[in-house]
Amino acid sequence: MQPKNRVSGEELEAVRERIKAEGIKFVHLVFMDIHGFQKVVIVPSDMLEDSVENGTIFDGSSVAGYATVDESDMRLHPDLSTFQILPWYTEGERTAQVICNIYDSAGRRFPGDPRWVLERWMAETEKMGYVFHTGPEYEYFLFRNDGKGGVHPVHNDSGGYFDLIPMDVGFRVAEEVMSAMRDMGMKVEAGHHEVAPSQYEIDLRYADAMTSADRVFALKHALRAVAKKHGLHATFMPKPIWGVNGSGMHVHQSLIGEGGVNPFYDPDGKDGLSDMAYHFLGGLLAHAREMTAVLASWPNSYKRLVPGYEAPVYISWAHKNRSALVRVPAGRGKATRLELRCADSAGNPYLQFAVMLAAGLDGVRRKIDPPDPIEKNIFRMTPRERRELGVRELPSNMGHALELMKESEFMKAALGEHIFEHFIEAKEREWDQYRTQVTDWEIARYLPVL
Repeated sequence: MQPKNRVSGEELEAVRERIKAEGIKFVHLVFMDIHGFQKVVIVPSDMLEDSVENGTIFDGSSVAGYATVDESDMRLHPDLSTFQILPWYTEGERTAQVICNIYDSAGRRFPGDPRWVLERWMAETEKMGYVFHTGPEYEYFLFRNDGKGGVHPVHNDSGGYFDLIPMDVGFRVAEEVMSAMRDMGMKVEAGHHEVAPSQYEIDLRYADAMTSADRVFALKHALRAVAKKHGLHATFMPKPIWGVNGSGMHVHQSLIGEGGVNPFYDPDGKDGLSDMAYHFLGGLLAHAREMTAVLASWPNSYKRLVPGYEAPVYISWAHKNRSALVRVPAGRGKATRLELRCADSAGNPYLQFAVMLAAGLDGVRRKIDPPDPIEKNIFRMTPRERRELGVRELPSNMGHALELMKESEFMKAALGEHIFEHFIEAKEREWDQYRTQVTDWEIARYLPVL
């Protein structure tokens, strides 16, 4: 039994007309595995309608976290609201893409589809009369190839935070990507050079979390494609170079009610924040340790989450203090929001946004009060000072993060049993491969003296 087609005739006709008018020859049916890796099945444009009606079959057992070989037949069903023409295909056949939802062979939404996890939590929020909005600040590095084959972290500039580098190829990549995103109907707020050499940031416009996650999907694709055109490699690896800042994805978030009302704002509340805002904040802090494995989902992520490089390590919140895990920016009214700072840009945005929302809603339902804000630089405090303030730490490595996640009934409910179990299994394999490696540093440090 195939799922009922929920695509309207008007929507399908509009896409059909765009394909004809723009001369589109191929459509990429794209989706994401639990790690955040992008996947694609390419179909001729005249097969898109069949994919909409019947789905396009693919082998789910070959996709991380999807299915076993005895239940491998999966179907891609395009979400036509995400149909976009890819502007960087300037030569040869014109190409479009559409993000797909995943169904199993019985016609049911597949519980291993990360997009389905976020969709379920968005639906829970809508029952409360709100829509969850996010605005990610997306950091990445652009490296050159050193000519030795493969990919190596060779700087393409020596710039720093907000530096203006005339005729810089990194800026040209950012501008082309922002132009491409605009042509694809997506709003980008700004871009700039980040703290480390060869590091940049692009900030996506605030939107409902599903739209926002879809934009992250498109942004990652655009960055890699445009960078490659300029002979560069775009990477979202959290910490590709020792001794400099890593790449994160700070996520601004709020709930938006009917008429655009922001329930996080209360002009009579302390600091202009409502009880709901404080309770949502309380939920984020209460569940921070157990959801870190999803927010920072690679062994390399924890080389970014160390003191001294602006990334948060300690579970606290503040208004101005950027060493805190959660910051409350200055804007009020409709701009009232919370900024979670530990997620990295190498993860799966659908799962990241889903667990953030689940944590915040748990705080709202259970009325979890956050501790007092800490406006002092926590990195400069002594361990005793942090203990006296009750400041706890995020897990220090992937193994620790996974242990906390495995013990968490909250995370099992947030992700659903299928993704919860498959995510842990996949990440434990990754952690085992990492921790058993012998690195060049160890050889240089120990071989001569031990």
